[in-house]
Amino acid sequence: MTLAATLDGLFIGRVAQLAGDSRSSAIVKTATREPCLLTTEGLAGDEQADRRVHGGAQKAVHLYPAEHYARLAAAFPEARHMVPGGLGENLSTRGLTEATVCIGDVFRINAARLQVSQPRSPCWKIDHHAGVDGMVALIVAERLNGWYFRVLAGDRIAAGDTLELDSRPAGAVTLAEYLDVLHAARPPLEQLLRIAAAPGLSPDKRQRLEERAEWLRSNGSDE
Repeated sequence: MTLAATLDGLFIGRVAQLAGDSRSSAIVKTATREPCLLTTEGLAGDEQADRRVHGGAQKAVHLYPAEHYARLAAAFPEARHMVPGGLGENLSTRGLTEATVCIGDVFRINAARLQVSQPRSPCWKIDHHAGVDGMVALIVAERLNGWYFRVLAGDRIAAGDTLELDSRPAGAVTLAEYLDVLHAARPPLEQLLRIAAAPGLSPDKRQRLEERAEWLRSNGSDE
């Protein structure tokens, strides 16, 4: 299948103290028009404040669909930073969404190859940075998460390059389906196990889904 988009924006940021808060974050990103080296640890010059939840091999690069900003701005007209790069993403595109992208999809940008590993799990820093309450809840409810890539092969990339699907594993699960099951009160056991087995899923996410499946078995799942 053909699935491709132009890389409209490339964003990097440094760890700094959050405005009006004693805690630190690298959610503030700056667009760069210069080619940037992409490695298995992410974009050169980009930092993460808490590598337990951002960064590392399984979450090296974050992509956020630019079209989601219109929905967020409509729901929160007073919110700040409702432009690409505003939620701390590294890559911005239009035309790729959680409904069309699958766990395990391998994309290429020039000679770089990136594999979708998991959706982003939004945290309190989004509400703080946007200056509103409830944006994280809306992102979760409407599956506007964006996603992370692991980097299989690096290269220099730049805004204007093409991000194109290179391969999709058999039995692939869309990010939207993954999120629906993740947030279901009691998902069907068979579906939960199928998603836990999705090729390319981050190991820690797979473990959590398997643990949930075991809990369902032990607590009288009828599925």
